[in-house]
Amino acid sequence: MKKLLSLLVVSCMVLGLVACGNSKQTGKLIMCTNAEFPPYEYKDGGEFVGIDVEVSKLIAQKLGTEVEILDIAFDSLIPTVMSDKADFAMAGMTVTEDRKENVDFTHTYQTAVQVVAVPVNSSIASVDDLSGKKIGVQQGTTGDIYCTGDFGESAIERFPKIVDGFQAMKTGRIDACVVDDQVAKAIVAQDASSYKILDTAYAEEEYAIAVKKGNTDLLNKLNKVIDEIKSNGELKAIVDKYIK
Repeated sequence: MKKLLSLLVVSCMVLGLVACGNSKQTGKLIMCTNAEFPPYEYKDGGEFVGIDVEVSKLIAQKLGTEVEILDIAFDSLIPTVMSDKADFAMAGMTVTEDRKENVDFTHTYQTAVQVVAVPVNSSIASVDDLSGKKIGVQQGTTGDIYCTGDFGESAIERFPKIVDGFQAMKTGRIDACVVDDQVAKAIVAQDASSYKILDTAYAEEEYAIAVKKGNTDLLNKLNKVIDEIKSNGELKAIVDKYIK
């Protein structure tokens, strides 16, 4: 009997730990992100910071709750939302037709541009010059999708963190990186003697929040708050804090 009671206690403890990962149990909204994408989400002294982090906290505040951040690989974000392990994904995520087959997207909260970054002494002057070159991208991002489609699998070098791609470019392992313009600017600003950004944009895109397909209740709530903070200037104030 004692052994049976012990097993029951352990089982309850395990179930309790599992429940802690569920927003319905904690009362908080769980946001999954990939904190390797400054200025949208990154870590500073162990704390999550960035545009998406602050916007998510503001959204949670407007909804009368808090947000809990789950930091995972970028290409795991949509599966995590689909499996109910997070309420939404927010990670500088571009709205694409392929992604819309698996998740629903909120209204756009930010527009972005994909750019090409190269070494300062590179002969690459435009997107057309990327043909035959080795291109670095962050795995699972639209930069990955675009470049794979345009230049083929053999031309692509994927990195879990785009900063690793820039480091590989510095050592001559790859020839260029394709990434969001603000992320590129943040990295180049720290090492302007090594990198430069081409004047010609690679692609323009829109960022939105991804929720589980069919979760219209949460989608409508998020859209209402996004529309509010866009119209009253609160969203712009957050963006301006990180993007001068």
